[in-house]
Amino acid sequence: MKQKSIKLVECPRDAMQGIHDFIPTELKAQYINLLLGVGFDTIDFGSFVSAKAIPQLKDTREVLSKLDLTGTKSKLLAIVANLRGAEEASAFDEISYLGFPFSISETFQRRNTNSGILESVDTVKALLEICDKRQKTAVVYLSMGFGNPYGDPWNTEIVEEWTDRLVGNGVTILALSDTIGVSSPEKIREIVPPLLASFSNIEIGLHLHSTPATRLEKMEAAFDSGCVRFDSALRGYGGCPMAADDLTGNMATEDLIDFFRAKNIHLNLDMEKWTEAVRFSSRIFH
Repeated sequence: MKQKSIKLVECPRDAMQGIHDFIPTELKAQYINLLLGVGFDTIDFGSFVSAKAIPQLKDTREVLSKLDLTGTKSKLLAIVANLRGAEEASAFDEISYLGFPFSISETFQRRNTNSGILESVDTVKALLEICDKRQKTAVVYLSMGFGNPYGDPWNTEIVEEWTDRLVGNGVTILALSDTIGVSSPEKIREIVPPLLASFSNIEIGLHLHSTPATRLEKMEAAFDSGCVRFDSALRGYGGCPMAADDLTGNMATEDLIDFFRAKNIHLNLDMEKWTEAVRFSSRIFH
């Protein structure tokens, strides 16, 4: 049986963005440089958004200037929330991916990007044009993909409809995102296999948030459903600042590594560099 080729996306940006005390630029860069040496497919390293909205990441440009990309196989991803950010991020040759959060919850989309869902469709179209012009690739996050806390309409048909519309507009990488930890193994098994079957021509990944107690069963459900692209963060740091449960963070990268090791799936990671990054993380998250 052919081994599944797993893509791991490490997300220090998501892990750091909600921390109140400003993390010095030099520390951020040192940490991300260690992660660049591990061998992840992608590093979600920063965002080109309003400093007022996410003050922690106001130094993304400075961090980028301090990153050592020689010898790494990892590609950089930056989050953008509008076309101004997309234009700015796309000017940097070092960045391969521009990530855009597209929520299927109208309430969250307005809170997150200050625009509604229909306006955001136009933003995605323009983003794809920018990416095409600047030789970048768009990664669209289908956020609130497993439900929302606002009472906005949600069901599997809505997920499929918006996926179809985004793919029809040219999206080639989509990350189904659980913004507040409401995903469950049952929902994953219900939603993911049909999406992978219907949209086999694009890359569909999962960006899940979870409590520590439910991480493993979610990983199992996602892997069994055929998912091969996983977003995670070292020690599960980060998550949505609006989540009601303080324990709801990112999927923990070390749990994913252990999970795939147990299945004898080789990830081709430099575990010495990983150990260094884990040790260094205590200087970032404390």
